[in-house]
Amino acid sequence: MQGIQGVKHRPPCMRGRLAWRTYGMQRGMNHSQSKALFTRAQERIPGGVNSPVRAFRGVGGDPVFFREGSGAWMTDVDGNRYVDLVGSWGPLILGHAYPPIVEAVIDAARRGTSYGAPSPAEVELAELICATVPSVEKVRLVSSGTEATVAAIRLARGFTGRDYILKFEGCFHGAGDPFLVKAGSGVETLGLPDSPGVPSALAKLTLTAPFNDLGAVERIFAEKGKEIACAIIEPVVGNMGVLIPKLNYLKDLQDLCQKYGVLLVLDEVMTGFRLARGGAQELYGLKPDLSTFAKVAGGGMPLGAYGGRRDIMSKIAPEGPVYQSGTLSGNPVAVAAGLACLKALAAPGTYQRLEQISGMIEEGLVAEAKAAGVPITLNRVGSMLTVFFTSSPVYDYPSAKKADTARFSKFFHAMLHEGVYLPPSQFEAAFVSLAIGEPEVAHILAAARKAFRALG
Repeated sequence: MQGIQGVKHRPPCMRGRLAWRTYGMQRGMNHSQSKALFTRAQERIPGGVNSPVRAFRGVGGDPVFFREGSGAWMTDVDGNRYVDLVGSWGPLILGHAYPPIVEAVIDAARRGTSYGAPSPAEVELAELICATVPSVEKVRLVSSGTEATVAAIRLARGFTGRDYILKFEGCFHGAGDPFLVKAGSGVETLGLPDSPGVPSALAKLTLTAPFNDLGAVERIFAEKGKEIACAIIEPVVGNMGVLIPKLNYLKDLQDLCQKYGVLLVLDEVMTGFRLARGGAQELYGLKPDLSTFAKVAGGGMPLGAYGGRRDIMSKIAPEGPVYQSGTLSGNPVAVAAGLACLKALAAPGTYQRLEQISGMIEEGLVAEAKAAGVPITLNRVGSMLTVFFTSSPVYDYPSAKKADTARFSKFFHAMLHEGVYLPPSQFEAAFVSLAIGEPEVAHILAAARKAFRALG
């Protein structure tokens, strides 16, 4: 199909179109090879997975193992096909195996998979990020979102000479020690309020406030504002399910940080280049001191970045005294994927098309739930959305916790059976890609109609 103007998407093959028409009617879906692989994996990999949420602990049952992704679809090792609403947890905004990214990766790999030395593409990607996100005057490339956020916190402490940081309940900033306090996401799914192995002395330096509660921040700043190096926040929370900031909340938080000399670190690992070309800071009119990126910025390859004000970033070694390094930072293959992705997203109409498709999915899910008499709250910003199984508004950690996780689990497995792959946790965002078109939307909504009716 021809999607957004100027960006060609791989047409769905006939096999994909046939799947849209008939897959939801299929019965007796077989997962025998997935089960066998999971049994093997548990012998050598902790929990059988290499990232906790993949284990299906939040929904029950065994995880599905995949062998292939193309466009909007994934195929598991047993040959079952699914419309993908996980998108590798956010990076695949253009869909699976997007041809220009694949070609860029192959071309870069042929020239060498790693140099351990500077390459021209690193400079090009840094220039593109800075040109796209005005608050970023200098940027350092790393290999993951966690690496970016940990480095940003160290930089904030080094720049300000202060030790405390402030984070927000339910926000997840990667698996770095400073962040595993009221971290939501996989920690919440597994029922672990904090993580063993994080020293209590270090955890005490991480202050927490409820998301969307500016008064709580004001009280914390009044007591400890001059000791806090930075406040780090997901502008749109994706790791407690999607939580939407209240009107002016982020701008007021920015003003409060400036008043106390606290650096504002905007964690755009999920939202960067997804909610708008310039990320959530473009959408909400913000100018943070530091920003972190990954996921979309790497085009599906392991890449992260942190950047911000020139005077702050100039403190990073070797220009300044705050040390940070990485063997694979600026990896040429990952950089090639990131460049190809960000260049494709610059095409006219990209985000309008993404909003149109995401809006169709939202409206359809709400309508199907209502028709089935199933109370839900659907939160969406752009191409990030979560169906919460509660009739109450969801805007912070406690309200998200009211969601009926047992009901979500039943919904998840019903959708999986009908060929739709959702995040296997009530407390994770779903992601829409530009590879999803009207046929895939129809498939998702037909599956949801059955799934909601089974719950009603």
